[in-house]
Amino acid sequence: MRKKLLSLFLVLALVSVVLAGCGSSETTTTTDSGKEAPKEARIIRAGIGLNDKHPQYLALLKMKEIVEKETNGSIKFETYHSSQLGDDRGMMEALQLGTQEMTIPSTAPIANFVPEFSVFDIPFLFPSEEVADKVLLESDVAKELLDKLPAQGMIGLAYWENGFRDLTNNKRAVATAKDFKDLKIRTMENQLHLEAFRALGANPTPMAFAEVFTGMQQGTIDGQENPVATIYLQKFNEVQKYLSTTHHVYSPFVVLLSKKFWDESTPEEQQILVKAAQEAGDYERQLVREANQKYLEDLKAAGMVVTEVTPEARAEMKAITDPAVEKFADKIGKDTIEKVKAAVEAASK
Repeated sequence: MRKKLLSLFLVLALVSVVLAGCGSSETTTTTDSGKEAPKEARIIRAGIGLNDKHPQYLALLKMKEIVEKETNGSIKFETYHSSQLGDDRGMMEALQLGTQEMTIPSTAPIANFVPEFSVFDIPFLFPSEEVADKVLLESDVAKELLDKLPAQGMIGLAYWENGFRDLTNNKRAVATAKDFKDLKIRTMENQLHLEAFRALGANPTPMAFAEVFTGMQQGTIDGQENPVATIYLQKFNEVQKYLSTTHHVYSPFVVLLSKKFWDESTPEEQQILVKAAQEAGDYERQLVREANQKYLEDLKAAGMVVTEVTPEARAEMKAITDPAVEKFADKIGKDTIEKVKAAVEAASK
């Protein structure tokens, strides 16, 4: 009898434990202090086309540091450089789908989604970096352009700096407009860029950034156009002889976040993301400008022939490319062009 009662007791005890475990489908992990443990971190996969030595990537690491600290680790970053997640357009499409969270393209490929961003591809728009800063960081029109991105499934957190774009090629030194004739130049997939180079007599060829080095090495293209930091860090001097300081376009970067991730973030997290992007942007601009001065001298020392393009030669190039801009006025938006030019004029005073 005692054995039967003991067996019955053990069975009942076991059943009660099982029922207690099934009483709720939710489990809560607690810390030693009895407080609920933090939720699993949300991940931002941030991809760029440039390599891990470029100021853009170093600033991305700065942004990662700020966000992870300010959110107490509730948001974490995975960073990918050198087009590991695809080209600019592919990464922006991934942001729209919500399969990637962040990328930092220049404004030229963004214009494929929001045509008004082509305003920054107008040749010789900005006379200096200081004027560009005032327009991009302080003007109403710069913010208005960012406000157009949510309709395309993306959020613009801040403007960073790609910088003034310069020309490299393997054929000849380019000092004047006539020197562009018949040069096969790689450009981004941007119609205004293409039209401007055609107006100068070049043969522009869109190509994914990851393919540019090989294209120049194999002679598929004669040259390309990018800021000095990119030219140096991508080692384009190994397959290019001539560099000309054309400064034909000042190219901003835009820190883009997937709208899906943004909408799933708390207002506090959203504020942290914007502030971190802006702080990292200040850091990035400083790095870019310091690097450009050093890298230009390093390229000369490495044997590259550097041609300093005069203000008079740039004025001639501008006169030639201005009609190309007029063709895109309706697509970009005449109102947008007028606002940006007014902001440039005000910032130049």
